[in-house]
Amino acid sequence: LMTDPIGSLRAFLGAATPEPWFEAAIADEAVLLLDHANCEKKAASTALSMVFRYERHGELVARMSKLAREELRHFEQVQAIMKRRGIAWRPLSASRYAGGLRQLVRAGEPDRLIDLLICGAFVEARSCERFAGLSGRLDDELNRFYGRLLKSEARHFEVYLALAASFIDAQALRARIDVFRQSEAELVTKADAAFRFHSGPPSLEVQTPSTSRMPLASASA
Repeated sequence: LMTDPIGSLRAFLGAATPEPWFEAAIADEAVLLLDHANCEKKAASTALSMVFRYERHGELVARMSKLAREELRHFEQVQAIMKRRGIAWRPLSASRYAGGLRQLVRAGEPDRLIDLLICGAFVEARSCERFAGLSGRLDDELNRFYGRLLKSEARHFEVYLALAASFIDAQALRARIDVFRQSEAELVTKADAAFRFHSGPPSLEVQTPSTSRMPLASASA
């Protein structure tokens, strides 16, 4: 395992999250938590879909199964925080981030599998980078929560990279990573129409912070 996972994932990423994204996250706690919960659900779903699609690959199945359980546990933890804070569950539109990365995924196998694993590594690395950037800027509960998530998300980043490396030689892997790195950096640094957990910084036209708090008894989680 990497001795400095946080430093390694920052080196892996092509760009740092712009400061305006963190400012938007701090200003809109409800959307931050709502979309974070969505991301944890999607991460679990992605891992499970790989378990079903690539069931012949024993090591991949074992690692993705464990990862899916961890992602669902994180989803439950975010839901619990939302419930304590009276933040009602509501649907949010997706950011362009995941779709932008998926456009790079090739169709044929094993290229598709390799690209999905690289895509997963970037998603986890970006999540971890943002957890690190948020830790210390929020209230005590959220600071502790995002601080705890750093280690597990960094491990997920390593899992995806290690699995990708098992299906392709090192030089070819680096070349594919470079393709994803450029696109991922653009997705998180260019202005987005709305703030989301994996969005770029919100444009000036983005609406004011959400007011989705409700009395605790009415919250859904």
